[in-house]
Formats: sequence, C-alpha cells, structure tokens
Amino acid sequence: MKKSNQLLRHWTKKEIGEIHNLPFLDLLLQAQTVHRANHDPNKVQLCTLLSIKTGGCPEDCAYCPQSARYKTDIDAEAFLDPENVLKVAQQAHRNGSTRFCMGAAWRSVSEGRQFEQILEIVKRVAGLGMEVCCSLGMLTRNQAQRLAQAGLTAYNHNLDTGPEYYSKIITTRTYADRLRTLQHVRSSGVTVCCGGIIGMGETAKNRFSLLEVLSHLSPHPESVPINSLVRVKGTPLANRPKLDPIDLVRMIATTRIVLPTSMVRLSAGRTEMSMETQALCFMGGANSIFTGEKLLTTPNPGEKHDQQLLKKLGLSRLES
Repeated sequence: MKKSNQLLRHWTKKEIGEIHNLPFLDLLLQAQTVHRANHDPNKVQLCTLLSIKTGGCPEDCAYCPQSARYKTDIDAEAFLDPENVLKVAQQAHRNGSTRFCMGAAWRSVSEGRQFEQILEIVKRVAGLGMEVCCSLGMLTRNQAQRLAQAGLTAYNHNLDTGPEYYSKIITTRTYADRLRTLQHVRSSGVTVCCGGIIGMGETAKNRFSLLEVLSHLSPHPESVPINSLVRVKGTPLANRPKLDPIDLVRMIATTRIVLPTSMVRLSAGRTEMSMETQALCFMGGANSIFTGEKLLTTPNPGEKHDQQLLKKLGLSRLES
C-alpha cells in the first residue's frame, strides 16, 4: 500500500503522553486512521523467530531466561547446525512467513567460524525470497557491512525501555552501546528493527521516553516490536504482576501514531493475550506477529491458533 507523505517527526515525551492518555476510543480511532493512511489495514505480516544459539549469555537483562546469571530451565546449547536452520526457514516459508529472524544469546558478535556460518545462512535464507533479520548482540560497523553484503534485510537490537529506567533492567551494557550498534546497522544500509518490552515495572513516562528515542532515530525504525513481559521463573522479573491488556493496546496505538510508517510487531507475551486483546492491538495499528510454538525460548501461540485468529478477524497474511 502506498505510504502517505506524513512527516516522520521527532516527538517529545509531553506530546507522546498526550496521545497515550487520550480517551481510549479516541486513541484507537486516531491510530487506525494513521494506520490506514500508511498500511493495508487487513494485512498482517507473519514472521518466524528461531534461537540459533541458546543460553549462556553473560548479560544481566532482568527479563531474560537465557542469562547465565539466573537459574532457569534454559540450558546453554551449541550453535545450531546451519543446515537445520535452513530447514526451519524453509518450513516457515511454506507456512506463510515472509520474514525469518535468527537470535543468538551473545553479548556481541565474535569474528570467526560462527559469524562466517551466519553470513552463509543469511545468503541462503535470502535466496528463498524471505526477509532476513538477525539479533546477535552488539555489532561493529564492519560486521554490519558484511551482513548487508550477505543480503541481510534487518537487524534487531531493542532498546527495551526508556533511558531513565534502563539501568534498573540491564547493567552490563549501556544505552549508548545499543544506540551505537543501531548507528552501525543504519550506516550499512540494513533496516533497523528496534522496540521494547512493557510490564517490567516501568512507568508510563518511561514508555513515552522509549518512543521519544525511537522517533528521534532518523529515519524511524522500519520495524518496531512491542513485547509484553513474559515472566520466567528464576529471572528477577518473575513475580511482576501481569500487564493490563488495555495498557498494551494503548502502547501499540501510541506507537502507531508516533511511528506511522513502521511495521509494529505484536511480539512476546501473546500466549497470555485473549483473541479480543489481540484484535484491539490490530485495531490500534499492529500489523505483524511471530508464528510458531516458541519465540526464542518462551511459549508462543502455534500456527493453528494464528490461522484461527486471522480467519476470525477477517485478516490475511501479507505476501512477500
């Protein structure tokens, strides 16, 4: 669908807060209006995310069961065989996914055999006609350029939350570190996938701050995943209260208005969302979901659920 010429503006926290706090139905109407001006409102992109290197991460992200610092049910596993990764990508393609994402539990990408294997996997998945996204931790400028040359479509590197709350969630990597990787990705010509997680104890103002930072990236991120915290036993955030569904819908709708041309991805936490909640998220401007039984290591609705969901809502998958 042809995108509107609406200016991709830099928003302030105050402006974002005023949008977020609109009467709920007014917020949804405004978000849906912006959505329809920039996207096909009845199309949803299906994506598949695979963990290609699980567990044993040295970082201390408080939400993550893959951190080596926490006692969870996730064991460190070796890098997946590239042929097996390709088979998963091929199956995802047959199931209707047009974007294949690979995540590795690393602090940063190391040069060597595994990076060379990733470059080869990227080439082969791109050869299937799919968008290819990687989430491998911090990148150097040279690594970003090599991934671009291999055919990488997007690089995921979430900011997670606003800068004021960030140190409450992560201490082993700074906000500046994350922004630097995003700069390397952008300079390489690869598109940026960057979003956050809500429900970690942050305030509404912290959420506004995250969206402010995202809106000041130039251009705006092409892809913005909005995750609902998955509370995993053994992590510091395991006992956080369940996120209010209306808070999630408000965040989705505000994101759509602030970042009008971005793909807003309804990401982690969907197993705890009713169909009605997900329907409101689509109304608020979400236009992508992750399919499959797992999202990295946490539960995710399976193919059957998502087929039923889209059919019930009269939505169809976005073709490549």
